[in-house]
Amino acid sequence: MEILLALCLGITLSAACGFRIFIPPLVMSVATIYGDFTPAPQFVWLGTFPALLTLAIAATVEIAAYYIPAVDNALDLVAIPTAIAIGTALSAATLGEIDPVLQWTIAAIAGGGSAGAVESFTSVTRLASTTMTAGLGNSVFSSVELISAIALSLLGLFVPLLAGIVVIIVLWIGIRQTRRFWHHRRRQQAIHADQSPSTPNKNP
Repeated sequence: MEILLALCLGITLSAACGFRIFIPPLVMSVATIYGDFTPAPQFVWLGTFPALLTLAIAATVEIAAYYIPAVDNALDLVAIPTAIAIGTALSAATLGEIDPVLQWTIAAIAGGGSAGAVESFTSVTRLASTTMTAGLGNSVFSSVELISAIALSLLGLFVPLLAGIVVIIVLWIGIRQTRRFWHHRRRQQAIHADQSPSTPNKNP
């Protein structure tokens, strides 16, 4: 049961990284300092004030950057691999003292996979918002992402089993909507290609 709860916490924090990369480790750092969370031995540095200060600055910069037009879409280009890396690390930090090979394998599959899936979904949604609203709706979407990152991180720490269920639902919706978006995009491109005039034959 303890491993299950740890796995649910890891998946939840990783998924939260898909919304905002530095919010989950910041929440984890605060929880470690106040004794509400005990990370794996190699991640005890999370419970230090230098780590807290660094993560707080990084989170603040990240939050502000997503409210800047055009910058938010540019950040999405580098956010997916970064979210996967940090999501994997956070998931490993929750698994405690287990075999390192098993620890990082689970972390990469469950944590990295969750972070990558959510980040891909948010990137696609932001792209759709930019297309449909000329970027005017992106600030609202950024606020929803921020709230989701904070809510998931806190829910994972205090009610990990419920949080794990919520993440599974979010992942299911995200994967479904992402596939639907790219299917619609490919169909639109095919329609435009069929409607475009053919190149005239210049041969005599």
